[in-house]
Amino acid sequence: MNVQVRPTAQVDETATVGDGSTVWDLAQIREDARLGRGCIVGRGAYVGPGVRIGDHVKLQNYALVYEPAVLADGVFVGPAAVLTNDYFPRSVDVEGRLKRGGDWQAVAVVVDEGASLGARSVCVAPVRVGRWALVAAGAVVTRDVPDFALVAGVPARRIGWVGRAGVRLTERADTPGGWECPETGALYEEKDGGLVEGA
Repeated sequence: MNVQVRPTAQVDETATVGDGSTVWDLAQIREDARLGRGCIVGRGAYVGPGVRIGDHVKLQNYALVYEPAVLADGVFVGPAAVLTNDYFPRSVDVEGRLKRGGDWQAVAVVVDEGASLGARSVCVAPVRVGRWALVAAGAVVTRDVPDFALVAGVPARRIGWVGRAGVRLTERADTPGGWECPETGALYEEKDGGLVEGA
């Protein structure tokens, strides 16, 4: 297999890293994590136990992906972005004892095909980020993000739509609910609060 792992990276022996992937310095990939083909794991990035990552995913420097997250093909996770896994985090239980792995139930962040999470954004599990959606830098996602949505702010709210190219779509004056990508010319249609391709 053609996998490049820098000497200071830590990849558990039970983890799977797909062909053509690169794991940079100080990154850590934990037990039973699975990464697909052609992935890039940046310096200091963290992939938790059992995390599932598709093909051609980029985790930029210091991105933190906690279990049981699932990232589909083509996902981008920006520098220092965080995918959490505990909706009610506590270090100790109500009696003051240090909590261990079995003392709480991990919940997942799911990021669908082609979606991008901007630098220092935070996804508070449980939450799903839809296909080809774009989460702005610094946003805090506390509820599901529709396909192709552009969300920003704290908490994140939809401020527009993006296409597969990641460019903000423009509304078509001649078509109510119609949207167009100014870069590719691809057409979209707004239906029931969501966006569909090929309008």
